[in-house]
Amino acid sequence: MKKIAIAWLVLATASVVFAQEKMGDMKGMGMTSKPAAGAQTTHEAKGTVKKINMKTGYVMIEHGPVNSLSWPPMTMSFKVKDKAMLDKLAVDKKIDFGFVKEGDDYVVKKLH
Repeated sequence: MKKIAIAWLVLATASVVFAQEKMGDMKGMGMTSKPAAGAQTTHEAKGTVKKINMKTGYVMIEHGPVNSLSWPPMTMSFKVKDKAMLDKLAVDKKIDFGFVKEGDDYVVKKLH
């Protein structure tokens, strides 16, 4: 019985060590540590407006790579900081924008 318990303990320890080593392989996957309390990282991107929802305050943008998050080009919805920003947008308009992560949302804070 002791041999089984020791073998189990060795296997469990080896699994934990292996899992920790494999986490090193995930660098560059956009999983970064949280900024200091109250601090927000503003990410910059270029894109094309695809849809605007005046009611909900969201805009769908087909954007290029976001290097600060290691994101490839994609199309996604962003909340806007102020719904008045939506008046400056139009479908198929090319934009440069800055956004931050707030809770579960990515929020456009500035348009360039």
